[in-house]
Amino acid sequence: MSTKKVTFTAVAVGIGLVAVSACGGSGGDSTKAGSKSVTLVSHDSFNVSKDVLKDFEKRSGYKVKVLKDGDAGAAVNKAILSKDNPQGDVFFGVDNTLLSRALDNGLFQSYEAKGSDKIKPEYRVDRDKHRVTPVDSGDICVNYDKKYFADKKLAPPKSFDDLLAPRYKNLLVTENAATSSPGLGFLLGTAAKYGDKGWERYWKQLRANGVKVVDGWEQAYNEEFSGSAGGKKAKGDRPLVVSYASSPPVEVLYGKPQPKEAPTGVATGTCFRQVEYAGLLSNAGNTKGGKALLDFLAGEEFQEDMPLNMFVNPVREGTKLPELFTEHGVTVDKPQTMDPKKIAENREPWIKSWTSLVLK
Repeated sequence: MSTKKVTFTAVAVGIGLVAVSACGGSGGDSTKAGSKSVTLVSHDSFNVSKDVLKDFEKRSGYKVKVLKDGDAGAAVNKAILSKDNPQGDVFFGVDNTLLSRALDNGLFQSYEAKGSDKIKPEYRVDRDKHRVTPVDSGDICVNYDKKYFADKKLAPPKSFDDLLAPRYKNLLVTENAATSSPGLGFLLGTAAKYGDKGWERYWKQLRANGVKVVDGWEQAYNEEFSGSAGGKKAKGDRPLVVSYASSPPVEVLYGKPQPKEAPTGVATGTCFRQVEYAGLLSNAGNTKGGKALLDFLAGEEFQEDMPLNMFVNPVREGTKLPELFTEHGVTVDKPQTMDPKKIAENREPWIKSWTSLVLK
């Protein structure tokens, strides 16, 4: 979901999710030879059930420390800047929009996780060097506040084109494409939809229609969006937000009292497919523990645990989805996608152009 984990993550995804554990500094105890501690660096939306994590710790003998380092985009940038003296052993949460940046900067070392053969073929990349392991997928989409549109007797938008209509003026909030993974995913979705030149024209029109841009997913969803139930601050006044197709089940699970129906919906014609990866950091202090942790992330137990913790789809073939996730989530049959090579070639100039068009 990112976040991201850019944190939908994300592919960025859960509401008020609690950290499993946290640590600071340069990898903590995991930098010591023979250490029985292993550190996972990730975005703020990483989450795992305590019993699942404890089971891994018992079987492997490694105590897991989790360092949550902001939105996914910010976390990736920090990891690259500190790659010579990393904060941990494994990084989780780099997605397909930022993958080339991580690989080109030598963030990861080669390791083919056990169980990689069970991962769906369409998600496997870097097959020659095995520097990253696919962990989850999700769809970055515009979400809408059902109550707002019902009260206004206004049909919610369904597509990118719809968002330009005058009836949706000043209703949408999105994340900064330069600092947030869902924000960047939304930009790439428009580029995939309208082409190399058409996306700029689209964003000029979107800006004219009053789109609001904030730094990251937490601010957009939990502060600016009127449909969020999990934000710590007062609800915002924007009934449209760039989030995830899996956000409605989050609202159901964390709603107090728990609603029978999700209070938010998804505009399925605005979606971009996000895939999140994990990798063994190049200068990890505990490579053996890091490899064991990557095996765990690709394994059946963690993959089955993800949907109701990070609200993303498992990439392991045959993984069963929980009923709440399938009942209240949305299946996106035709998300926008883009070849990773094209993302790598265009991401930086597109972000620069987007910033000039939208933020200045």
